[in-house]
Amino acid sequence: MPDILTLILLGGVGALAGFIDAIAGGGGLIALPALLSVGVPPVAALATNKMQGAIGTGIAALTFWRRGLVALTPMIPAMIATFIGSYLGAVAVKSIDTSTLKVVVPFALIGIALYFLLAPKITDESRAARLQFGLFVPLFGFGIGFYDGIFGPGTGSFFTIAFVTLFGLGITRAAGHTKVLNFISNLAALALFIPAGDVLWPVAIVMAAGQVIGGYLGALTGIRFGARLIKPLVVVISVILAARLLWTA
Repeated sequence: MPDILTLILLGGVGALAGFIDAIAGGGGLIALPALLSVGVPPVAALATNKMQGAIGTGIAALTFWRRGLVALTPMIPAMIATFIGSYLGAVAVKSIDTSTLKVVVPFALIGIALYFLLAPKITDESRAARLQFGLFVPLFGFGIGFYDGIFGPGTGSFFTIAFVTLFGLGITRAAGHTKVLNFISNLAALALFIPAGDVLWPVAIVMAAGQVIGGYLGALTGIRFGARLIKPLVVVISVILAARLLWTA
């Protein structure tokens, strides 16, 4: 069990991770290495990270919803599909070789970064959807949720690019919808981790307290600055995730 000073530091890490994650995703890049660095075993670190991350993502999703940037009723089928996909992915990870993903996913993330970097049309303005929202968002939710359950890195970027390019959402609304499905995906993983006793609760609670603050402030910041902030942060987070995956491949 970490000492009091370490717990305080992890609370600060949770706040920073929640702030970054609420805007552009990738908070796990900060939280998970911090947990491992203080001696938390890998499985417990993954479970604890999911627990504290779910709190921050939930706060961010709630903030976007309260500001009128997410309509939950049309999202219910996608939320259900995302939960099922993520849960099945978490179950399947025990029998699937994910080493190929460590090579393929970084290039997908680099492609997302280049798209957001070079496409001047990405703004807060909504555009005509290329696919029917009610039919295809649940399909993407299931697929990306399954990926999150198996592997995880870049899930937020994949959701955001889908909402922007295929469903015509402005980037701030896309970020809000991404947080909703990210939250649901985290809950699915926790449905496995919590009964197994993998969550280190004192650490999760302290980091979750930081996540509440960071997630709320991050969501407000993303709403306030919109595409001017979200677009470059998605690029940066995607590149960092890709670099980290290639480095550890």
